[in-house]
Amino acid sequence: MKTKKFDCVQMKHLGAAKVQAQTVTLTKEQELAFWQGRSQHLRRHQKALKSHLTQAGA
Repeated sequence: MKTKKFDCVQMKHLGAAKVQAQTVTLTKEQELAFWQGRSQHLRRHQKALKSHLTQAGA
């Protein structure tokens, strides 16, 4: 039998626990700012990755 090296469900649970620990004491306004900041970070990361992939393919 093949041994599983990566568990997607476990990764999801660990990520959710990390986010909860970061946001548990925040007010609604602070939590909204947290998610807006994380969304901006994700967009920048996606743009940089897309740029890098485009340059690598050229």
